[in-house]
Amino acid sequence: MNTKKIILFLKINWVKLLVITLITAAVIAAGFFIHYAATSFSQLESFSRRQIAGQMAIMLPMFVIVYMITMPIIMGMQYYMMQGGFSKLFDTKIEKARVNVKWDDVIGMEGAKREAWEIVKLLRDRSMVNAIGGKIIKGTMMLGPPGCGKTYLAKAIATECDLPFIPAVGSEFVGIFVGQGVSRMKSLFKQARALAKLEGGCIIFIDEIDSFARPRQADRGFGGTLSMNATINQFLTELDGLRQQENNIVVIAATNVAENELDPAIMRAGRFDRKIHVTRPNLKEREELFRFYLKKVDHDPSLNVGILARKALWFSPSDIENMIREASIISIRDGLRKVSMKDLSEAYDRITFGLKSNITLSEKEKKWTAYHEAGHALIAYMMHPTDDVIKATIVPHKGMLGFVSHRPSEELHTSNKEHLLANIKVSIASYVAEKLKFGTTSSGVGGGQGSDFDTAMRYAHYMVWQLGMGKSGLIGDFYSLMNPYGQIMISEKTKEILDNDTQEILQSCIKDVTDLLKDKMDLLETFAQELLKKEELEFDEIESIFQNFGIKPFSKSQAQD
Repeated sequence: MNTKKIILFLKINWVKLLVITLITAAVIAAGFFIHYAATSFSQLESFSRRQIAGQMAIMLPMFVIVYMITMPIIMGMQYYMMQGGFSKLFDTKIEKARVNVKWDDVIGMEGAKREAWEIVKLLRDRSMVNAIGGKIIKGTMMLGPPGCGKTYLAKAIATECDLPFIPAVGSEFVGIFVGQGVSRMKSLFKQARALAKLEGGCIIFIDEIDSFARPRQADRGFGGTLSMNATINQFLTELDGLRQQENNIVVIAATNVAENELDPAIMRAGRFDRKIHVTRPNLKEREELFRFYLKKVDHDPSLNVGILARKALWFSPSDIENMIREASIISIRDGLRKVSMKDLSEAYDRITFGLKSNITLSEKEKKWTAYHEAGHALIAYMMHPTDDVIKATIVPHKGMLGFVSHRPSEELHTSNKEHLLANIKVSIASYVAEKLKFGTTSSGVGGGQGSDFDTAMRYAHYMVWQLGMGKSGLIGDFYSLMNPYGQIMISEKTKEILDNDTQEILQSCIKDVTDLLKDKMDLLETFAQELLKKEELEFDEIESIFQNFGIKPFSKSQAQD
């Protein structure tokens, strides 16, 4: 084993050892030369010695600069250009990482784990490899949003297979020197092949591969594109080289971008044979994640994990971990020993809506905001077919004077007409509530992107212009007729019809919301007054208000139907 390690060390570091040897030889030769020159100089007459000393005082610095510094640099540049580019001077040694991520620790991604387990079995069981033709999967691409556990899963694969794990980041192969990416790519696979021979296999993990693996393009005159293309070409060459012999090396790559944003040559069969789509956790998986991370902190045993999981819709595993960490910090700050539901709710708000603002509202503004948010809450609770109202507040956050948070209990991947109309009604409910209570409206309903009117109009416009849901019956995605200058190539008459359809949807929604809020003015008053008194209402408190009026959430009645 010691002999193998020595041979491996020599293979990896032979260039460095050669350079050190040459420098040492040069220093020894220079010492002999200086000794010989000094002996000869001492034998000359006094006048000759002074003359030569004066000349040397002028020439020696120039000699040192030109021959002892400039020439070695030039020779070194020539050598490294032949060996893979000037970037090799700045290359860093790639080392394996120590990983100890157990398979059972990877939770919240059961579908991806099932796909990955097949790779583990093939790496561990050589008889299975022989049964499918003797060729192991050489490349696996993990695709999915950030924070969903792609790196964690790759480490778990390495732990289960008991193989060396060499991590790299795509940006490491992008540099200012031409050839830097090629050089580092060669170093990466050279290290992997050496480790595979020594330890029976190796896993290379390249995170954010899209940094260098975008589709190749023609050079624009600065050389950067050619360098990027060369890096991709070298990567493809190394991948194909893995096919030449069965050395048990697997390349696992991860990216947050869509598959069609990567170079087609990388994604073709024979290079990345397996694609694992890592998605955000569903409701059941979010519950498992909350239970897993809550075990790591002292918490109130009465915490309702189901409510937390419904609240954390579209949260990634890292978001959930961060939410519990934030809740722990809040708990410690408040001098409490255990994390409570209040701490978790505040942590959720920090992650989703940002920190509480230092804006101080006047009593009039608070009252106006309370009725504004009460309108949102009532319509979301009584008219939305999928969403639960999980929080209402008049405490300013990140530029908002207040907000109502409503979420479906589970991910929705399509929206029908009823769902889209409900989103419009919830958005304009603040406008109707203000008008019913105060006889006029405030700037809170408009004022730019993300405002209530902006949201309502975008939904209505989308329904008419892209989904064919307008009253006139015009059908089609009219944005498909947009020219390169951003103009939609349809007649003015068609535009007028579509605009009328959009306004008709808005007016119809306003009428439905107005009729409901007029009928429930006592509930609107009660909800707004509770907001004024408590400033924040959580899920249980909101449920209690509606239950006192004998009203069940529309989403639950729809689910039962």
